[in-house]
Amino acid sequence: MPSELPRLLDANLNRASEGLRVLEDVARFVANDGPLSRELRGMRHALADLARAVDIRLLSARDSVSDVGRESGLRVGGERDLLSVVRANAKRTEESLRVVEEIARLSDSGMTLDAATAERLRYACYDLEKRLSGRVVRVERAARVDGLYVVVDRQAAGDSSLVDLAEQAIAGGASVIQLRDKTSERGQVYREAVELNAVCRERDAVFIMNDYCDIAAAVGAAGLHIGQQDMPLEAVRGVLPLNAIVGVSCEDVEDVRRAVAGGADYIAVGAIFPTLQKADHVLAGLDVLRESRELVGSIPLVAIGGITLQNVVGVIDAGADSVAVIGAVILQPDVRQAAAQMVATIQDAKERGQHGQEPA
Repeated sequence: MPSELPRLLDANLNRASEGLRVLEDVARFVANDGPLSRELRGMRHALADLARAVDIRLLSARDSVSDVGRESGLRVGGERDLLSVVRANAKRTEESLRVVEEIARLSDSGMTLDAATAERLRYACYDLEKRLSGRVVRVERAARVDGLYVVVDRQAAGDSSLVDLAEQAIAGGASVIQLRDKTSERGQVYREAVELNAVCRERDAVFIMNDYCDIAAAVGAAGLHIGQQDMPLEAVRGVLPLNAIVGVSCEDVEDVRRAVAGGADYIAVGAIFPTLQKADHVLAGLDVLRESRELVGSIPLVAIGGITLQNVVGVIDAGADSVAVIGAVILQPDVRQAAAQMVATIQDAKERGQHGQEPA
C-alpha cells in the first residue's frame, strides 16, 4: 500500500465532513427545515462511523503543515451567494466521498473501510444537494411575500383588464399579484398568466398562479397557491421547478401544522372576516391567525378574506406579514390609490408593532 494513502483518506474524509456540516447548518438555520437538517446530521454521523475503524491511523499520518496543496486562505473571484455556498459544499462532499470510495475498493489499501457506505452517502448527497438548493432559493423568494398581496380575480373583475388592474396595483405598492380564474377556459387562463407574469417581472413584483400548477410551470411563475382541496403539496413539487414557491391556504390550526410540516413556502390563513368573494368560505378569524403566527416561525404568514382598509391594522397586529385582498383594491374606483393607501396603512402598523406601540 502506498505510504501516503492514509493522508489522502484523512484529507478527503475531513473535506466531506466539513462540507456536510455547512449544508446541515444552512438547512437548520437558514431553511429552517428540520427533516433536511436531521438527514444531513445523520449523514455526517454515518461518515464518522465509517472513518472510526482507521481514525487513529489517519490522524497519525496527518501533515497539514507541509501539504503542497494547502490553500492560502485567499479567495479570488466574483461575489458568492448562499446558493453557490450550498452547491460548492455539496460538490466538495460528493467528490471527497468518491475518492474515499475508490481507495476503499483497492485490494492493497490495507484500510478497513466500507466502500458501499461511501457510495451510499455520495448518492444521498446528490439528492440532498438538489433539495437543499431548492429550499434556499425558495426561502429567498418567499421573503418577498410581504405587505400587500393583490388577487386579480376574473369573476370579481368582470370585463376589466386583469393586466391593467395588476399594473395599477403594483404602481400603488403591491408586492405580490395572484391570478385567480376559476371560470375561463384553460387556454384563456394560460394567456392571462403569460401577460401577468411578464408585467410582474418588468415591475419587480412576485407573480403567483392560483391552483393550476401546469400553467404556473409553463409560464415560469414565481409560485403557485393551492387550497386544501387542490393537488397536494408534494405532488405539485414534482411539476414545478425547484425555485417556484408554493403557498397553502389554511382554515384552522391543524391545516397550518400540516402545511408547515409539508414544506409550504408561505401560509395563507382565512377567511379572517366574512367575504363576498368566496361563497363557501370558512371563517377562521383573528384567533387562528394569532395561533398560526406561533406555528409558522419565519415562514411568511398571509391573511386573507374580508380584509379592508378599516380592519387591516388589527390583522397586522395579529401577526400577518402580508394581507391578500381582492375587493379592497381591484374593485375600487382608483385601484392605484386604494393599493397605496393599503400599503401605507400596513407599513405604519408594522412600524408601530416593531416599536411596541399600541395602535391608536
